[in-house]
Amino acid sequence: MKYLVTLMLLCSFGLTAQDKTYVVKKTQNNIIITGEGSDKAWGNANSLIEFSHPWLPKNLPSTTFKSLWSKTHFYFLYTVEDHEIITPQRGLGELDAVESDRVEIFFKAADEKKPYYSLEMDALGRCLDSDAEFYKNNIDFDWNWPKNQIELKASQHKRGYIVEGSISLESLRELGIYNDDGILRAGLYRGEYYSKEDDKIGIKWISWVVANPDKPVFHIPTSFGILELEN
Repeated sequence: MKYLVTLMLLCSFGLTAQDKTYVVKKTQNNIIITGEGSDKAWGNANSLIEFSHPWLPKNLPSTTFKSLWSKTHFYFLYTVEDHEIITPQRGLGELDAVESDRVEIFFKAADEKKPYYSLEMDALGRCLDSDAEFYKNNIDFDWNWPKNQIELKASQHKRGYIVEGSISLESLRELGIYNDDGILRAGLYRGEYYSKEDDKIGIKWISWVVANPDKPVFHIPTSFGILELEN
């Protein structure tokens, strides 16, 4: 009975989580990506600040996500508070982003049997892109986003860092993520590294949608919300 009640609660939580929607306003002009969010168009974007980490709730640093879209591109801007930016450089290329302070966007198709795609972007502007299938341990870190279809830049400042990027709608269509229906199914996350008292490094997982309140789980469909592209 206890197992059944828990399962019902988690299922209910997941359905509610999937209802989360962020409205992406349309811009008439292409945004210049600087890594600083300096384009004036960002002033018209909605701000999403509803990020949480119930698994380690103390000292939550702020995270702000903004997005816009045009006839040809999807744009995003992360502005995060981080007073200790950790970005190890081990010579592993984009894999170095895995152990760095980073923000993430996952995209999935309406058909959850199809692959989903991950962009893990650190404070240096490095990006680990990958694809995988839900409920299978098969993440392909050698996979790359379609060539010349994504632009990414980052900057750091005294209160944290900024990650800014653009993705062509053409590539989203090619991957089966976007069907010109005004809907993008996306997960928005952050990995916040910090120094612990034992001189080791810990991490706080921060998410827009909390699929499981007991432990951080991102690679499941219920951790995604809806980005609604407004006309």
